[in-house]
Amino acid sequence: MAKELKDLTKRSENYSQWYNDLVVKADLAEQSAVRGCMVIKPYGYAIWEKMQRQLDDMFKETGHVNAYFPLLIPKSFLSREAEHVEGFAKECAVVTHYRLKNAEDGSGVVVDPAAKLEEELIIRPTSETIIWNTYKNWIQSYRDLPILCNQWANVFRWEMRTRLFLRTAEFLWQEGHTAHATREEAEEEAVRMLNVYADFAEKYMAVPVVKGVKSANERFAGALDTYTIEAMMQDGKALQSGTSHFLGQNFAKAFDVQFVNKENKLEYVWATSWGVSTRLMGALIMTHSDDNGLVLPPHLAPIQVVIVPIYKNEEQLKQIDAKVAGIVAALKSLGISVKYDNADNKRPGFKFADYELKGVPVRLVMGGRDLENNTMEVMRRDTLEKETISCEGIETYVKNLLEEIQANVYQKALKHREAMTRTVETYDEFKTEIEKGGFILAHWDGTTETEEKIKEDTKATIRCIPFDGDKTPGKCMVTGKPSACRVIFARSY
Repeated sequence: MAKELKDLTKRSENYSQWYNDLVVKADLAEQSAVRGCMVIKPYGYAIWEKMQRQLDDMFKETGHVNAYFPLLIPKSFLSREAEHVEGFAKECAVVTHYRLKNAEDGSGVVVDPAAKLEEELIIRPTSETIIWNTYKNWIQSYRDLPILCNQWANVFRWEMRTRLFLRTAEFLWQEGHTAHATREEAEEEAVRMLNVYADFAEKYMAVPVVKGVKSANERFAGALDTYTIEAMMQDGKALQSGTSHFLGQNFAKAFDVQFVNKENKLEYVWATSWGVSTRLMGALIMTHSDDNGLVLPPHLAPIQVVIVPIYKNEEQLKQIDAKVAGIVAALKSLGISVKYDNADNKRPGFKFADYELKGVPVRLVMGGRDLENNTMEVMRRDTLEKETISCEGIETYVKNLLEEIQANVYQKALKHREAMTRTVETYDEFKTEIEKGGFILAHWDGTTETEEKIKEDTKATIRCIPFDGDKTPGKCMVTGKPSACRVIFARSY
């Protein structure tokens, strides 16, 4: 067994440490020299690239195009939308000077005091302000609408407590920013993009999610409504996995973006924004992985199949190489990503443990006896079950197995969520149940005061008011006041 795997903390012992260990040991990411920032390593970035490619295709299918906007935002832009600046003010990194110079005592470089910027620049925490300042130049008439732009970018938010992928100061994401002629169009867009995120999470990440709307207290700064997909991790905590915001006319009014409508009257534009980030990597890891390492859903695995030879001598290896070459070609012809690892610098046992740790969905092994019998040993990563299969038609068998694994990891996560979702009636019952983790369905009176009290008492927040939830009216578990429906509470990342 590989040393990396042997040293992996068990989930039951320390879930948080297990996660940190796994991110590092599976070669996904590591801490950088800059506090709060991470280095995403090639294997981790390969998973992110597969996410990015799929999401990008889904955005383009819904009519969106990619653009790019500046990293630096004039400070005055953030002052124009009051709620927005209040929401991000404490997280902003500020650029004040544009030049360095050598210190007179030869100790290194210092900031040149003569190079102070007239107006400070903010490293983007999100791009609404710079984009709506730009849209002012693009929009004059209803004929210029809608604008459906997305950008793939990095953002920076000065986080005090960071965890790789889940919460870092700098992270990668996409942010869609759209402009519309009517309120209805904008609201439809915000919900459409939330559904795109939900489809991606469930069909590709194999992560079941609850779709809903955020409470006013949890809403994006500057939005009229924030829609969310909420996922449950194995430890019962919630992870907000994607958000879509209906911004109304707030940013159009802040940046004076008006258009001449079909009645030849001036009107402010309606807006949305929506985004997912490298936090999805955290969701992927924490939803599926186990004490042996990563478990990757095949639709997002950089290597879907690894083939490892076991041989006695060079002659036997050549024979296995020749046999495997045809299998590799057949698998690739079906669109399956496959790696044949016949490197002689690591023992097979090390390779087995390493690919288990990295979550490769299917492992094929061919030894001398397999060569004689025209068979291969197949192991599936999700259950660790092994069987011996004939090489005849093995590519079709593997293709079907990958889809079976994809469905199985989703079903396993769904059953876990269902088992960890409970309904409560009283606040005492809620306080007991929230300690066990999971999603708690409870009545709430709709006030920020009650929401804040629950958060202060229990560290639980309203994750969302689910679209498909229990709409039966009731009484708030805290105040006894009328409640329109049950909402989902959970502790979260």
